[in-house]
Amino acid sequence: MQHPIIISILLLLCSNVFMTFAWYAHLKELNHKPWLIAALFSWGVALFEYLLQVPANRIGYTALSVGQLKIMQEVITLTVFVPFAVFYLKEPLKLDYLWAGVCILGAVYFIFRDKL
Repeated sequence: MQHPIIISILLLLCSNVFMTFAWYAHLKELNHKPWLIAALFSWGVALFEYLLQVPANRIGYTALSVGQLKIMQEVITLTVFVPFAVFYLKEPLKLDYLWAGVCILGAVYFIFRDKL
């Protein structure tokens, strides 16, 4: 059996793909529809996100603290969001993404330093 942290990371990666589409795809695909349609579509997509996210956190919590799970989630979120924004939404790649990543790496250091 695989390590719970690896399983948690893989589930959170998949969960974040659904989350990112739920939160942002309607800006491109449904921008001409009423917001209620976009919200219902997003909720439908978000269901799949939760079906992956909840077990990911439960499994991850067997090896990590809640704070560690949250920071890991933020790293994964940025890892999924930046390519989504650039390639799917056609947003320009900004240096700000790098600085945000550096800040998150600082958070990773502080939240995981007892494991190093």
